[in-house]
Amino acid sequence: MNQEVELLLLMRLLACFKNTTEARVGVVVEGGGLNTAAGHGAVVVEPRKQKQQSQIGTVSQLLAGGVAGAVSKTCTAPLARLTILFQVQGMHSDAASLRKANIWPEASRILREEGFCAFWKGNLVTIVHRLPYSSVSFYAFERYKNLLQFILGVESQGDNMSADLCIRLVGGGLAGITAASVTYPLDLVRTRLAAQTNVIYYRGISHALCTISKEEGVSGLYKGLGATLLGVGPNLAISFSVYETVRSYWHSRRPYDSTVLVSLACGSLSGIASSTVTFPLDLVRRRMQLEGAGGRARVYKTGLFGAFRHIMRTEGLRGLYRGILPEYYKVVPGVGIVFMTYEKLKQLLSNIPES
Repeated sequence: MNQEVELLLLMRLLACFKNTTEARVGVVVEGGGLNTAAGHGAVVVEPRKQKQQSQIGTVSQLLAGGVAGAVSKTCTAPLARLTILFQVQGMHSDAASLRKANIWPEASRILREEGFCAFWKGNLVTIVHRLPYSSVSFYAFERYKNLLQFILGVESQGDNMSADLCIRLVGGGLAGITAASVTYPLDLVRTRLAAQTNVIYYRGISHALCTISKEEGVSGLYKGLGATLLGVGPNLAISFSVYETVRSYWHSRRPYDSTVLVSLACGSLSGIASSTVTFPLDLVRRRMQLEGAGGRARVYKTGLFGAFRHIMRTEGLRGLYRGILPEYYKVVPGVGIVFMTYEKLKQLLSNIPES
């Protein structure tokens, strides 16, 4: 579920800046993926003052969220590809012959054997995937939130803190599941393109989609979806609890700190915590996405839990965390980049006069 960690933070900060009054930061949680972070509103300079919001419509909000996610993914693409390459090591190799997952030697190999542009291999499909994923997540969350508010009889956020918490968790989870399910074939293609090294089997997005459908059937485009959806709950619970705990502690000790600083710091910490716990599930998802790729024999024939047992037996606990280091490295810049991009786009779009 690490592809949703970053977008999860983006949804939180969207609510933070949209609903903050008198230094109260609201939190929105969204799951399914993959993890970006951004704010939705002006920076709070004085906690006791009501904020003035730049209002943008739904279409502009979806556009800004999608572009912000795409920019963040592009900037952190080299680290993302290193993570994938490390994650899938051991699928078709003897565990005893596996090298330690060192970033610099692998980066040097990519540069030497594949060229500089290879660090962005699969990034185009990442962008193609990120735009609809971000947009569906934002839109679905608003729809689920309104539906849950109607069902629970909550007229507006803030009226009932317990109900708000339930709405954010459930609405965010449903939005994440919806977005992940709708765009999953693109995520699978992204993994297969990024995992290619010297031998090129898939020549692009359309070729990969057609080849997989022809050789593995339509169901081949959804390999690993179960692991993706299974990670929504843990992602939500861990990220939300860490974010809220750190934010509350920070505000109790330093109530006048910038909301931007607090949100970025708390978002980064919650992203790291969530990635740490759910990384094994993400690793299994990536490996299941590569099952049968390029005509290779299947490795994990007993499903999700069978894959876990196989990795533990052949590679040990360490095998479930191959590639965790570059995953850590991309969290903080990913949060900052998407935050700044979203804020700037929101400001620009809010200044465009309506026709």
